[in-house]
Amino acid sequence: MSEPSVRVSGTVLASLMFQHVNSDSDVEGLVLGESSFHEQVTISDSQSDHIHIEEIYNLQKHVACHRLHTLYSSSGEVNLDVLHQMLADNKQDSVIGWYRQRRHSEQHMTFREKLVHEKMKSALKNPHMIFLLLTSSRVTPTDSTHRIEYSAFTSRSRRFMNIPVLVTNLGLLEQQGYWKVSAPCSASGYSLTMKKHGSRFFCSSGLVKEVDEMNKMNDSLQAELQKVCREVEVSERAVEALQAEVSALRRSLREKQHSSAREAAGTAIPAPPKNNHLLLEAVRALLGSSPLFLTQTLNPQAFPVPHKHLFPAHSDSEPDQGPLVLDSCVKKQRETLQGRGRKRRRNNC
Repeated sequence: MSEPSVRVSGTVLASLMFQHVNSDSDVEGLVLGESSFHEQVTISDSQSDHIHIEEIYNLQKHVACHRLHTLYSSSGEVNLDVLHQMLADNKQDSVIGWYRQRRHSEQHMTFREKLVHEKMKSALKNPHMIFLLLTSSRVTPTDSTHRIEYSAFTSRSRRFMNIPVLVTNLGLLEQQGYWKVSAPCSASGYSLTMKKHGSRFFCSSGLVKEVDEMNKMNDSLQAELQKVCREVEVSERAVEALQAEVSALRRSLREKQHSSAREAAGTAIPAPPKNNHLLLEAVRALLGSSPLFLTQTLNPQAFPVPHKHLFPAHSDSEPDQGPLVLDSCVKKQRETLQGRGRKRRRNNC
């Protein structure tokens, strides 16, 4: 089984990124180059021959579309006229794939991109086409720095797979590779000048004096900061302990209040009702102390019947129940009963 891989030079990749950053929208186009197959056969006595096929795509050039969605229609059909105009002097056989540059998106092919890729393979009659995807995102709000990720895809039996991309002339450089050591100067004037003014700017260790002073100030600031942090931590612990103690005291106080309220509710005796002596004296002064106003017994004719034993007029005690009847009410009742008796006698006559 073949293992495809893509090799692109740093110049081509940099030109793609530069075009994408300096455009107002997404960019798409064709990639030109060569595709080669390398077969490696491993022969051993213990097992059968092992054949390893390496499929390499070398990207050498790219051709961008002037506008989006001009190379293909909305249904994914490739426009051959636009394709020939884009190639111009380039041969159709040099097209090894196409590319798309998107902003703020993930490294995944969309459904339309998969459909266009299959249509592109049929239109160019090249079953080994690749799709190069570049996605960028800004790192700083002023767009001064961008981050661009790139990946390549190919399809095998309509199944898309991600293939590795190798930048041929771009290696990993260590930080020491950018250091530049000044060459020693053997001039006598330089040596005399450094001896004369070097003590004012350099320490005995060779470091600049200002740098040494800045390092000392930084150390003292760090020490003071650590001291303040420890003091803040101790005070925070003390505040937490005080808050826990206050919460416990409040809880115990609420429990004591609830228990005392329950005990008071269980042992409380209802107070005896008190008589309004002033109101009682006023009623006696206005209506008198006649037994007819203090009785609860009525005769068959609805007249009040006085009790024989009544409390004295100026006594402090008073019966629990005893409605006071006014003289006018009694007189009205008597007149009403006498009128009814007269009417009955006339009817009987």
